[in-house]
Amino acid sequence: MTVELTDRIEMTESGEITLDELFERLERMPVPEGYKVEIVEGSVYTTPQRRTHWKIIRKVLRQLEDRFGPDTEIDSDVRIDFPGHLNGFAPDLAKIADAAEPGAHGRFSPEDVELVVEVVSRSTAANDYGPKLTAYATAGVPAYLVIGPYTARCRLFTHPKEGGYRSELTTDFGEPVKITETSVELTLATDGFPRD
Repeated sequence: MTVELTDRIEMTESGEITLDELFERLERMPVPEGYKVEIVEGSVYTTPQRRTHWKIIRKVLRQLEDRFGPDTEIDSDVRIDFPGHLNGFAPDLAKIADAAEPGAHGRFSPEDVELVVEVVSRSTAANDYGPKLTAYATAGVPAYLVIGPYTARCRLFTHPKEGGYRSELTTDFGEPVKITETSVELTLATDGFPRD
């Protein structure tokens, strides 16, 4: 479901609404339980968490914790503001650098993110491969992994430069994803990733 809040809410004196104002208004709205809310280029997206998605997220999370330890900062569905016009994303998984500290609002900066993992939904796939890809690259996120349960493929983007990624690797489920030559240095097993 997409809601264009900017069409229906009162604007600030400058004519622009901020991400904080949008999220404050969303907190007062009834969002169904089990839905994730993100703002991508000023549009609000609510997507249901499907069992397949959660199973994949959990398998990736376990591998990240096995590699980096249970105390490493790995957020799931937690807001991080990214470059671009009104981009408040809640990545499925975001691995945060060890030395990073949350800012004044309790949120990490996009520069603190070492890896983003998104499990694609049919309804929001265009965001994962479009505005989010650009925002993550612009922020300098070293590795961005998109997992597609519908295609049974993973796409890894690395080496951000000038709003894009210089390297892209596509693998099928069952093949390892080598997130190397980045600060993450992980080979991710995809055996057992469920398909949708």
